[in-house]
Amino acid sequence: MKTAPPTPYEALDRMAHASVAKATAGLAPSVLAEAWMDWMVHFSSSPGKQLQLIEKATQNMQALWGTCLGGTPPEAAPDRRFSGDGWQKFPYNVWSQAHLQNWQWWQDAMTGVHSVSPEHENLMAFVAGTIVDTTSPSNSPLTNPDVIAASLDENGQNLVRGAKNFAEDIGRKAGKLHSEVPQHFEVGRNLAATSGKVVFRNNLIELIQYSPTTETTHPEPILIVPAWIMKYYILDLSAQNSLVRFLVAQGFTVFMVSWKNPDAEDRNLGMEDYRKLGIMEAIDAVQAITKAPKIHAVGYCLGGTLLSIATAAMGRDKDDRLASVTFLAAQVDFTEAGPLRLFISDAEVTLIEDMMAEKGFLTSDQMAGAFALLRARDLVWAPVIRDYLLGQRGDAFDLMAWNADATRMPARMHSEYLRHLYLNNDLAEGRYHAGNKAIAIADIRAPIFAVGTEDDHVAPWKSVYKLHIFTDTDMTFVLTNGGHNAGIVSEPGHVHRHFRIADTAADAAYRDPEEWLEETTQKDGSWWTDFAAWLAARSRKRVAPPPTGAASGKYAAQADAPGTYVMQK
Repeated sequence: MKTAPPTPYEALDRMAHASVAKATAGLAPSVLAEAWMDWMVHFSSSPGKQLQLIEKATQNMQALWGTCLGGTPPEAAPDRRFSGDGWQKFPYNVWSQAHLQNWQWWQDAMTGVHSVSPEHENLMAFVAGTIVDTTSPSNSPLTNPDVIAASLDENGQNLVRGAKNFAEDIGRKAGKLHSEVPQHFEVGRNLAATSGKVVFRNNLIELIQYSPTTETTHPEPILIVPAWIMKYYILDLSAQNSLVRFLVAQGFTVFMVSWKNPDAEDRNLGMEDYRKLGIMEAIDAVQAITKAPKIHAVGYCLGGTLLSIATAAMGRDKDDRLASVTFLAAQVDFTEAGPLRLFISDAEVTLIEDMMAEKGFLTSDQMAGAFALLRARDLVWAPVIRDYLLGQRGDAFDLMAWNADATRMPARMHSEYLRHLYLNNDLAEGRYHAGNKAIAIADIRAPIFAVGTEDDHVAPWKSVYKLHIFTDTDMTFVLTNGGHNAGIVSEPGHVHRHFRIADTAADAAYRDPEEWLEETTQKDGSWWTDFAAWLAARSRKRVAPPPTGAASGKYAAQADAPGTYVMQK
């Protein structure tokens, strides 16, 4: 359905809003203003809360004074910023203690105020914590004992290197240096290097079929749908931690969707285009090449959310071509969607839409900045200290190279994603339409394998676990340690890995996440091996591998993996 073009007055307003967005890094001022006003009005009429905070401040000062006089600092939650030996000595122990007390005091001040809405309370706590963290003594060369020691030992050469590092980073941001990807990692050489062919291409995807490495393979191929917010090769990193290479070695025929990096001409591509061009045409291609009546579908992050939409539509339409569906760190309900949910409101989405209107897409820098803000300690301040104050560059590794290789998102698709999923939660509440008809996750008929990660700030595991509420089919749920990316890239042999896994039959009673966690035994190792066994149990006896691509026509091999779309900047 086409929308009417904006009137000149509306266009002027959008230009003004876009200018505001540039000045505020894409954050709607009204979102923070509403939260602050809600908190301030109720805080000013809460004398009990004010007295409690005064009492807490007095206790903090007494504890701090005791530390200054040589006493033992009060116990606090471990904080990696202050774990070094230098931080245990005076006066650094006092400064670090003062900062932690100040941070916690502001958390107490922003929360527990009578009648403040939970959304505003959480946002104010996040903003206050982020602001207080800018004042951490670890961020200054004059109050960080590690930086002071390095400067004395190296006669200030660490600061000279830091200045050079800073100049290099500014050059990259200004476009004077071509790429932020570490040079010793190269897509097609030691990243995304699993052997295969591009067997299909349309205006949105390239479909890669990987070459078999076993004499026989399961008849049911695997189609992997990654997120389009980043390049697909998070699932095909280095040889030792490539999920694709692992599955191929287990006797599976694997296909991968590689998304186009959209530009201005793609501004009108929407979620329905992503479903049809990205998943349904890929399923058609996989079946045409392999002649398999059923396939295993795997979706990661946004790709998993899109796969849930596509498979729900298939269930509604009695399309039974799926042998199983796997969701990796993917959400279908967005009411508890992590810190990013704090900023999603109608005003914020409108501001993002106006910001995208000029170019027709959301830039990779804008996305990276938003995610960095959510974890400022790890993604902003830790690199500043390491690169600019200590003059060190972190050891490059494949996941960091992938993280620097970001993509854009079409304006229409991103708007629909934010409004229909994050803002309105249409998918979970039965209002989402695919193919002009409403769908429900309960329409998925294939058995489900779902994975959540313990430290996920993008798709918290309890949010992923909500699949149990919406599905009416057998489900195997895995909770693995690690974050949104590292928990999924969890190859066998990776040290300190553990996970929990449990089956829930379609007719079983519901268990809440805490009950599931308590009743499910932790296992050491990688969940990949259990995943491969789960897929094999739902596949038929192995046979000779299918051909790589069709003999001719639109499914014939067109190029070597990793293809051309993944190379787009």
